Amino acid sequence: MKARITILSENSVIKPGGLIGEHGFSALVERGDEKVLFDTGQGYALVHNARILEVDLSAIRKVVLSHGHNDHTGGLAELLRVGPERDIYAHPGIFDPRFREMTDGPPKPIGMPFTRSHLEGLGARFKLSDEPQKIGDGITTSGVVPRKTDFETGDTTLLLGCEDGTSCPDPLSDDLSLIVEGEGGLVVVLGCAHSGLVNILNHVRDLKPDIPVKAVVGGTHLGFSGEEQMTRTIAVIAEMGVEKVGASHCTGLAGSARLREALGDSFFFAGVGAVLEV
Repeated sequence: MKARITILSENSVIKPGGLIGEHGFSALVERGDEKVLFDTGQGYALVHNARILEVDLSAIRKVVLSHGHNDHTGGLAELLRVGPERDIYAHPGIFDPRFREMTDGPPKPIGMPFTRSHLEGLGARFKLSDEPQKIGDGITTSGVVPRKTDFETGDTTLLLGCEDGTSCPDPLSDDLSLIVEGEGGLVVVLGCAHSGLVNILNHVRDLKPDIPVKAVVGGTHLGFSGEEQMTRTIAVIAEMGVEKVGASHCTGLAGSARLREALGDSFFFAGVGAVLEV
């Protein structure tokens, strides 16, 4: 069965006609009659862009949150105001206090901008698990991704609020991806790939060893990586035979250019309005 991914929120817009960009990510995943929203952006673009792209948000009953940063969860409250109650799939750590280390001041809060009780009052039904969750026919979450590579070290400026009121390095244990079965193989939809893109791809291969990964779309966080991580990631993508790589959000412009140079026509820029069918 064919899978279709439409980018609703992203840093940039690739399709003219009144769409807006924001620093964040959100994608509509469709497979047969199943419609799943993956992330919600910061909250400025989702509802607006969905209207322009003629996406009926009120018809979407299932939402997956990749992790608890505000550029992926900020549109959740606005979404819940559009239509009935919804099931929200995520890791149990989605509400943990998150910060980014700043060079010119105290750490900046970047966590979920709403309390759980507030969202539940708007109609959210949270289904939290660190294990893979089946969202619909042919659509599952990755669950917690094992960190096995030695070159995907993560972003050291990201912090987690500790019980004593201090901040410590954030392992982003809640980072998850969405695995979608298309006609020709799997599509892996990334939020920010804080677990490391290679770790994610290896984990997906372990979960579904009999189905090849044909496409990857979303934020890769390679915009914050060094040359070794970029080079080794490109090598794994080639070794796995991934046919389409749609870079978004935290890949950055320089990172996207590097991927395009290495991957050629297999690469596409997954800005607002981009559509991938597999």
